[in-house]
Amino acid sequence: MRSIKPVVTAKSGYIAMSAALCVLGIAMMLFPEKTAPLIAGMLGICMILFGLIKLVGYFSKDLFRLTFQYDLAYGILLIAMGIILLAKTGGNLLVSISIIHGVYVLSDSLLKVQIAIDARHFGIGLWWLILGAAILAGILGFLLVLRPFEGAELLVVISGATLLAEGILNLITVLTTVRIIRHQLPD
Repeated sequence: MRSIKPVVTAKSGYIAMSAALCVLGIAMMLFPEKTAPLIAGMLGICMILFGLIKLVGYFSKDLFRLTFQYDLAYGILLIAMGIILLAKTGGNLLVSISIIHGVYVLSDSLLKVQIAIDARHFGIGLWWLILGAAILAGILGFLLVLRPFEGAELLVVISGATLLAEGILNLITVLTTVRIIRHQLPD
């Protein structure tokens, strides 16, 4: 038998980071004027932490191997984007944040659509919930990339809604597809 510790760590990390994304998203929507100056740092740190958790998830061998299947490359990408957000100063900072955040959410949504389809083939009954949340988060991510609106406050509110949708998407995905079997035999 192999250790379930990596899967437990990855699942717990996903849940904690998803909850943090939801809380951050709600705070951004409720208090856009207070969170706007902090948005680059908050998003950068969240991306780096979530990237590290995704790497742990990739190297853990959960039963279905659905949620973590794309997490090696995606974890590295998140860490790189988080570092870019933390290093970026001046200029059109909100534009950069909008594009980086939008690409992050849009790409994750597309990967989650694939996970939903795979979950359906595995017989996971709530695959459609993953698909619906992925489509909603993808639309919001697309809006951030296109930025069809003007004004910093509205941008922060849309970013908050996108973070909330992304957090919910990750919670749904990890709770419906990651199974921890205590007596699972090694591969």
